[in-house]
Amino acid sequence: MAGSVTGMRAGRATVTVVARDIALLALRLDRVRPGLIESWTGDPALRRHVWDEPRPALRELAAVAERLRRTLEYVDLPPVRRAFLAGELQALAYAARETGGTAAEEIRETYGVVVRPGDPDRYREAHRRVAELLPGSGPLAARLAALRSADEVPPPQRTRAIGALAAALRDRCRGVVELPGDEGVRIELVEGRPWSGFTRYLGAGRSVARFSADAPLRAGQLARLVAHETYPGHHVEHLHRAAARDPERALSLTHGPRALVVEGAADLALDAVVGPGWGPWAADVLADAGVRTDGALAEALDEAMLPLQHARLDAALMNDPDAARDHLRRWLLLDDARTERVMRFVTDPRWRAYTATYVIGLPLVRAFWAGHAPRFRRLLAEPLTPAALVPPAPPGSAARPSPERGLTATDGVDHAMSGRPFC
Repeated sequence: MAGSVTGMRAGRATVTVVARDIALLALRLDRVRPGLIESWTGDPALRRHVWDEPRPALRELAAVAERLRRTLEYVDLPPVRRAFLAGELQALAYAARETGGTAAEEIRETYGVVVRPGDPDRYREAHRRVAELLPGSGPLAARLAALRSADEVPPPQRTRAIGALAAALRDRCRGVVELPGDEGVRIELVEGRPWSGFTRYLGAGRSVARFSADAPLRAGQLARLVAHETYPGHHVEHLHRAAARDPERALSLTHGPRALVVEGAADLALDAVVGPGWGPWAADVLADAGVRTDGALAEALDEAMLPLQHARLDAALMNDPDAARDHLRRWLLLDDARTERVMRFVTDPRWRAYTATYVIGLPLVRAFWAGHAPRFRRLLAEPLTPAALVPPAPPGSAARPSPERGLTATDGVDHAMSGRPFC
């Protein structure tokens, strides 16, 4: 089993061995907890070796995780890389536990953030802003439902619309992030999934981006979703990770602190390569694909509804499904069908805690990015943890959060700017 580096002299070789042992631990855990690993770009023989072994016991893997955490004390590493490896091990140790905890505990141990319920006053203010954008005499939920219905992309046009946006975003991406000449993304529509989009890296610069065929994909939100999954979102992050020389980057955990940074960067993707005015820009691209939308209204609504996204995290933290449904209907202004779609995600054992990556990730990386292209490239290329993105505390103020303590949902960021409501 892993843990063979304890007591070794610190140095570069030790870092490589530690990263390999962490990868072995994750690959073994993935056999017991399928879906733990998002992708592995390291030596394929290592994965084959793990699958040829007897199926491991969780208690053995928990002991390995603890030994590896102690091993980090003997490795000479920069603080950011040490925090990254420590966060990975904390998430793996939690996954190795025999019994699960609450959603809040899982989020804290897995992603390194402490979450709390959202502020209803901010939700009410968001409703006021949305109402200003959707004048009329009927209930706000009904007005928004009418817009959502009218803005939905017909299923026969989805592949063409998504492909057109991906191509246009790829052109814009080249001005911000370097792309290899042989990269590419294959677009697929799939059914019966609890998400709107999901990208899988295939290797050799290629990814497959899958989009829901049965989710109500809206034209006004499609550019942000496609940017999130393709350029410069998950596909481009995969390219950077595959090209990185840091051995720990070969492993990408679905449930680990880096996932929160990755999802936040993907949510920021459209802002990073298009910026203000992305709504009319996307409307022009979609018009060439035969899809019409009011881009200016879509952009204004996207910003107005940002504070409401925290309601999804509220629902994930609730123990009462009926109360969670009522909460989503009230604050996200959802009809029954859309409410049930969100509920599928926030109650799914694999994705429940993952809700935090969307809600907390965007405000964190947005504050770190602050409009600077080099910082966006760092988000894609470096092994950063959520705590590493928080600016240093001013002199005389409280110390910045540590990975050991856990980053709160409001540390160093505007809590109102939470996530993207794909609904």
